[in-house]
Amino acid sequence: MRMGASRLLLFLFCAMLTHLVKLAFAQRDPYVLYDCSNTGNVSSNSAYRKNVNTLLSTLSSNTKIDYGFYNFSLGENSDRVNAVALCRGDLTPTDCRSCVNMSALELLFRCPNQKEGIVWYMNCTIRYSNNSIFGVMQLEPVEHLYWPVNATDPNGTFLQVRETLLDRLRSEAAASASTLRKFATGKASSPYFDIYALLQCTPDLNQQECSDCLNQSIAQVPTCCGPVLGVRVLRPSCTLRYEENPFYGSTLEAPPPSSSTLPPPAEGKGSNSSRTIIIIVAAVVFAVLIFCICTCIYLRIRKQRKKVEMDEINSAESLQFDFSTIRVATDNFSDVNKLGQGGFGIVYKGKFPNGQEIAVKRLSRSSEQGDQEFKNEILLVARLQHRNLVRLLGFCSEGNERLLVYEFMPNASLDHFIFDPSKHLHLDWTIRYKIIMGIARGLQYLHEDSQFRIIHRDLKTSNVLLDEEMNPKISDFGMARLFTLDQSQANTRRIVGTYGYMAPEYAMHGHFSVKSDVFSYGVLVLEIVCGRKNNYFQNGENTENLLCHAWKNWREGTASNLIDSTLRVGSTTEIMRCIHVGLLCVQEKIAERPTMASVLLMLNSYSMALSVPSRPAFLMHSIVESDMSSNRSFQASQNEASMTDPYPR
Repeated sequence: MRMGASRLLLFLFCAMLTHLVKLAFAQRDPYVLYDCSNTGNVSSNSAYRKNVNTLLSTLSSNTKIDYGFYNFSLGENSDRVNAVALCRGDLTPTDCRSCVNMSALELLFRCPNQKEGIVWYMNCTIRYSNNSIFGVMQLEPVEHLYWPVNATDPNGTFLQVRETLLDRLRSEAAASASTLRKFATGKASSPYFDIYALLQCTPDLNQQECSDCLNQSIAQVPTCCGPVLGVRVLRPSCTLRYEENPFYGSTLEAPPPSSSTLPPPAEGKGSNSSRTIIIIVAAVVFAVLIFCICTCIYLRIRKQRKKVEMDEINSAESLQFDFSTIRVATDNFSDVNKLGQGGFGIVYKGKFPNGQEIAVKRLSRSSEQGDQEFKNEILLVARLQHRNLVRLLGFCSEGNERLLVYEFMPNASLDHFIFDPSKHLHLDWTIRYKIIMGIARGLQYLHEDSQFRIIHRDLKTSNVLLDEEMNPKISDFGMARLFTLDQSQANTRRIVGTYGYMAPEYAMHGHFSVKSDVFSYGVLVLEIVCGRKNNYFQNGENTENLLCHAWKNWREGTASNLIDSTLRVGSTTEIMRCIHVGLLCVQEKIAERPTMASVLLMLNSYSMALSVPSRPAFLMHSIVESDMSSNRSFQASQNEASMTDPYPR
């Protein structure tokens, strides 16, 4: 498909503009902030620490609490622990409990042996202490977050408008009619900016204490942050937040201040103000015009692209099968031949008259996403040839039927071996290392060596199939995305995948790149070496996932504890190097993760020195809470099965 140079430039400009806007908003997402008190430590097996673990893990279990504030204690005398959790006032009880549960896990990890600790999460705060904290106003510790972009304000009214708004909301929150929520939201506007603010206290404070706490936070805003467009001041007893865009529930928004609260323009500046308004209106009209042009071009390109895709599919006559041929091969799609079922359809085993065994994916007729997966698999997989990628033999498209025909993998998928209590005994280190290397070669081919650059986006154990000689083959390209060879990353609003395998930048912001697949590969390597899933499990007194467990053992010099106990024979040096490489792949910072070419070099060359890995992204489940207030389409599961998780084919 070809476009004129002018259209191409305009399309690229619109795409770049959209990307910059998304990136700007994504970078404003808050980080998890915490503070562990230095007043004293306790041992991990002490009665006090056991009470901390128990109390934080069960803090939100009381479902009768529906106003977002939890306050409980556990233990006696010196072992007594007090804990408090507060959710943002506009959260539903379900979202609040989810936030409290996630932040409790974070706090347990961040403060493993301190007597006191606090975590400010996305939409909630949780803290514990050996001292009494209920009904006690606490101003320290305090944290600040701000967006380093100043307000554009020719009349210099921003500071005054902000102060007026925050002071009004302070009074409303402190004097809240309901003692269960000391919470207020509101908006202030001018011709040049909007400010949306939220102020909240813990409901155990009285009116004066709440007002004093918020006053302290308001007073710090000019000092810490100046005239910036977004600020958060976080204290144990109160929070303050304002931004230029709405971020809280619209049903709770307080009426905006009247125009009389805004300072009038200075005398003699009327003509300048009018000129400024005309410029703004002209800019808005121009932006709308550009948007309309981009939309028209995009729709036309999309229509042409669909036509080209279907033409390419229909022209691939050598890959087409008659529906009757597939029906006979699968014994009319008999349940006896059913291998598994995923979100996009059912997979059947079949056999052609010449004796060749096949696996047939029959896409669901009612699944719109299945139709897109069908096109993806044909247009991508049919052109890819590599020993570590599953081979697409053909397809069928007749009426409402959409069928994909693959080579049959007699040893099913990797998850049927590695996580099965009896089958994983057959996976000695020689086989596991062959699987680790094979997956790496397949990914390198997708990222670098094929005629395209392809991001898989759903690499996991159930999408790694094993042939009769236990050679791995990457499968299921329904979610894959095609890159140009010089493209480094892309964004999506429809996030699909599987918790535990998704890279944090993809799960939280929709940014994906070859490094997203590298993260998934690192999780796979650690799962293969350890023989356990990357989900949350009880490890002694702590609740942690596999990445957290691996990282702690690596830092403490006990990485050998990670090795599957059934691996009695194998190169310890080789195994430890795989753990090292796996941790390099799951590093939280994208730039620090290696490419797949580097991974293969590190695994093949023992003379190559490896860098020290940095902290991985532990809490992949936190994306549930971070997407709570997002309008991003999100399709993922919390176990090893994603929306397209057919059994082995």
